[in-house]
Amino acid sequence: MKPLSKSLLITLAMLAGTIPAFADETPNAARMPLEELRHFTQAFDQIRQAYVEEIDDKALLEMAISGLLSSLDPHSVYLNENDFEDLQEHTTGEFGGLGIEVGMEGGFIKVITPIDDSPAQRAGILAGDLIIKLDDQLVQGMTLSEAIEIMRGPRGSKLTLTIVRPSKDGPFKVEVIRDIIQVHSIRTRILEPGFAYIRIAQFQEDTGTEFAEALEKLLREEKELKGLVLDLRNNPGGLLNASIEVADALLEEGLVVYTEGRIPSANTQFYASPGDLLNGLPVIVLINEGSASAAEIVAGALQDQHRALILGTSSFGKGSVQTVIPLGDNRGIKLTTARYFTPAKRSIQAEGIRPDIIVQPAEVRLLETGEQVKEANLAGHLTNEEAPAEGSKTDLSQADNQLYEALNLLKGIGIFSTIAADRQTVATPDQKALEADPPH
Repeated sequence: MKPLSKSLLITLAMLAGTIPAFADETPNAARMPLEELRHFTQAFDQIRQAYVEEIDDKALLEMAISGLLSSLDPHSVYLNENDFEDLQEHTTGEFGGLGIEVGMEGGFIKVITPIDDSPAQRAGILAGDLIIKLDDQLVQGMTLSEAIEIMRGPRGSKLTLTIVRPSKDGPFKVEVIRDIIQVHSIRTRILEPGFAYIRIAQFQEDTGTEFAEALEKLLREEKELKGLVLDLRNNPGGLLNASIEVADALLEEGLVVYTEGRIPSANTQFYASPGDLLNGLPVIVLINEGSASAAEIVAGALQDQHRALILGTSSFGKGSVQTVIPLGDNRGIKLTTARYFTPAKRSIQAEGIRPDIIVQPAEVRLLETGEQVKEANLAGHLTNEEAPAEGSKTDLSQADNQLYEALNLLKGIGIFSTIAADRQTVATPDQKALEADPPH
C-alpha cells in the first residue's frame, strides 16, 4: 500500500478549516478541532493499509462523505454520478426500478409509498412496510444509496423483497418484476355529475401548470361543478415550487409555507398570488401515512387557510427541506438545510398533518337487505311520471371508502350551502313588508 499522496494530505489538511458551500453566508464559521481531524487521518490510513481488501483513496473518500451525510438524518445523502442522473429522472417523471419511495428506519428500508401503477404497487407493497432483505442480502448495514442501487435493474428482471408489516405475524417475501416507471403526475375524473376528482401522484417540474390546466378544463366541461376531491394519498412529495403552485391555484391570497434554517437563504416565505381558480368551491383533500413532504405542504396550507377540509389519516411527517449542492464532476450532496412551517406556524416534522376528519381505510361489505314490499309493488298503485329512472349503483363505497366519504361530505356541504342561500334570499310577505316599512 502506497503512503498518503501529497495531494491527499493537502486535501485532508484543508479539512482543518471550514470550506462551506454557503461561504458567503457563514463568514464566522468555526474551525474544525485538530485532534478529531488527526483521528480521522489515522483511521483513514489504517483502513488503506490494513483492511482485508485494497480500496483506492477516491473510493474511501466518497465513503467518508457518504457516511458523514447519512449520519445526519435520513434525507441527507451523497450523490455520485448515477445518483445525479437519477435525481433528474425522478423530477421529470421517468426512471427505472420497482416504483417505491423509500427511506431508512432502524437500519432497514422503510417504504414511504409505492408509486401509482408501479411494479411495487401491483405486487401489494404498502406504505409503512419495512424491507429487511433484498434477494438474499440483508439490508441492515447498507446505506440507502446501496440499497437503491440493488433495487434498480433491467426491465423484466426480478427482485425478491423480504418484508416486515405490522399487520402480519412475521416476515414474508414478495417478488417484484422491475420495469420502467412512468409517473403521471395528474389524473382527473368526474365522480358524479358536479363532483370532480384530481389525483396528484408526485410533485414534478410541470405539476403546478398541469394542475391549473386540469382545473380550468373541469370548469369548462362540468358547467355545474359543485366541489373537488384532491387526492394526495401515497404522494411522496417532490419539488417545493410545484407544491406552492398547486396550493396557490386554490388560494385567493395568504401565506402558503415558510422555511427556517441556519443560513439566510434558508429563511423564505412563499405567498399565494391573487385568484382562486375554483372561486371558493368546496375542496376535500385526502391524505394518509404515505403523503409526505410537498404533499404535506399543500395539505397544511389549505387546512390553515381554511380553504379545504382534510380527510383520511395522519400524514408521513417529513417537514424538512433538502438542497442539492454540486461538488463538481457530476457529483454533489443533498443536504437538509431548513425546516418548513405551515401558515399557522406548525412544524409537522415527525408529526404529520392531522386530518380534520379521520377516516381509516377499510374493506366495506354491503349487507343483504332481502325482499321488501314497497308502494311500487302493490297492485294498482298510482304511477309517478316525473320519477327519474334508477341509475346503476356505484361500488365506490366498497372500492375506496375514504374517497366515498369525501364525496358524501362534498354533497353535504353543497346541500347546506343551498339551504343557507335559500334562507337568505327567500322571505315571507310579512318579512318583506317589515323590511319595506320598518317599525318606528
